[in-house]
Amino acid sequence: MSSKKRKAPQWCSAPLLWSLAGVITFLAVWEIGARMSGSNLIFPGPVLVIRQFIALAPTGGFLRALGGSFLRVIAGILFSVPLGITVGILAGLDKRINAFLAPFFAVVAATPVMSVILIAFLIFGSERTPVFTAFLMVFPVMAANTIAGVRAVDPKLKELFALYRISREETVRRLHIPTIMPFILGGLRSSLSLCWKVVVASEVLVQPLLALGTGMQRAKAQLETPELFAWTLATVIAAALTEWGASLVLRSGKKR
Repeated sequence: MSSKKRKAPQWCSAPLLWSLAGVITFLAVWEIGARMSGSNLIFPGPVLVIRQFIALAPTGGFLRALGGSFLRVIAGILFSVPLGITVGILAGLDKRINAFLAPFFAVVAATPVMSVILIAFLIFGSERTPVFTAFLMVFPVMAANTIAGVRAVDPKLKELFALYRISREETVRRLHIPTIMPFILGGLRSSLSLCWKVVVASEVLVQPLLALGTGMQRAKAQLETPELFAWTLATVIAAALTEWGASLVLRSGKKR
């Protein structure tokens, strides 16, 4: 017999087992809470919610709502991420730009999201408000992460590039971008989850035609609590799958 120990299969690794234990614990606490409430109208259990989700998921109304919310999330990301990276690089390189943008970031951070949604609704209407709100929330996150990445560049390398009189554009391309890329990727992952939350919260308030948030509001108005939980579960799954898909794309990009 070989003296080498066999490696445990990947499926029984400790992190996976702990994650599974966490899921089981969460479902158990949920079920206990549902039984203590004594009413599915107040707090339905996980089995009922999952059944409701399975019944809801194949319907045309749900799929159209999911598609509408997904497009708003993608639009919010496409507007906020490139602009946030560009502004973050400029602000990280130039303290004057950073000082100029500081009041804007402070105001956005201090303004309640609900206030932003209501004000945007008056200006943009129900269809564009979720996209604008997502942009306004995600843009500062991406800019702040990018600024932190620019400031993390090694000062000695900066001096070396300056000593050899390498152009600013070349310095950004060869020095700053490789350094800030981990910060940008971290900001992108955070932004995806944040974008889903903000978009759906906006949809609940302004109720566009096709939206997960509109489905939640309708279920709440009709006192269909299991359906409300099912719409919420759909949002959580959609956000998780989007983040997982983005992680796969980013990993494949790194390997290349």
